[in-house]
Amino acid sequence: MREELKALREQALAELRKAGTEAEIQEFRTRYLGRKGLLTGLLRNISGVPSEERPQFGRQCNELKETLSGEIEQRLTDLVSLKGEEELLRKRLDATLPGRGVRYGRRHPVTQVREEICRIFTGLGFSVAEGPEVELDYYNFEALNIPKDHPARDMQDTFYVEDNIVLRTHTSPVQVRIMEKRRPPVRVISPGRVYRRDSDVSHTPMFHQIEGLLVDRGITFSDLKGVLTAFLKQVFGGETALRFRPSFFPFTEPSAEVDIACVICGGEGCRVCKKSGWLEILGSGMIDPEVFRMVGYDPEVYSGFAFGLGVERIAMLKYGIDDIRLYYENDQRFLSQF
Repeated sequence: MREELKALREQALAELRKAGTEAEIQEFRTRYLGRKGLLTGLLRNISGVPSEERPQFGRQCNELKETLSGEIEQRLTDLVSLKGEEELLRKRLDATLPGRGVRYGRRHPVTQVREEICRIFTGLGFSVAEGPEVELDYYNFEALNIPKDHPARDMQDTFYVEDNIVLRTHTSPVQVRIMEKRRPPVRVISPGRVYRRDSDVSHTPMFHQIEGLLVDRGITFSDLKGVLTAFLKQVFGGETALRFRPSFFPFTEPSAEVDIACVICGGEGCRVCKKSGWLEILGSGMIDPEVFRMVGYDPEVYSGFAFGLGVERIAMLKYGIDDIRLYYENDQRFLSQF
């Protein structure tokens, strides 16, 4: 049995040196140290060894088992290290190759236009105010002269959170909140996200608005025309033609839509402007006396105007974009142009 154990040791060590893969090493472990392995079989036949030699034989078998186990673990560790070195060699940097350029981020085109609009109006003396996007029905509608049975509510396509809580459909509620807390004169713009149930090439369920408010003594429609004319000519250029045409909004009277000469065809008529030569740009008007009464202003003493515009629409006209959804698809090829 001793000779058999010695031969098994030499055979095992020789085979282990030849094992070059993890699978071969694991197969070696099973063949020699498994439940039916060669060394295990010797230990099971220890009864054939003379009783006085059994302790020494058992000790030699255990020593061989520990030796083989240690050698197996060392071989597996060496294989892992070798794989790591090969991987490093495979991925090593070639210092002679040209470097890869770093792509820098930039502001979204809608953000750029919003910031430009805010700069223009702050230059005209307006301050900036923000408010909640989840709004009470009172501030979004009733305080703006739009009671629950008013047909203008059908124009808003509102997202309702609860009966009296909505996702705001415009930023006008900010103006109401400002007037509740501040006495005239008031000159403020309110930029922010708004929500309506509408989605096509020119509408998205979420978009950005900037609404403006100016209240003081003796404010007239001429002041409104002067402010909006100065603003639009700074955005689209001093040669841009404008027109004001009558419209309707529940919270302004009189009301007007503002159009600019089509930026695509220069007013000659094209597909974008539907051959009219004009593009609708924003809504405006003199504040209805009922709105003043809701916030505690005396309409016999104060007058004012309000206006509202969609930032995405301004950006579409400014950059010649014909599909609003491009702004929100996160296509780097599109966004990197701005």
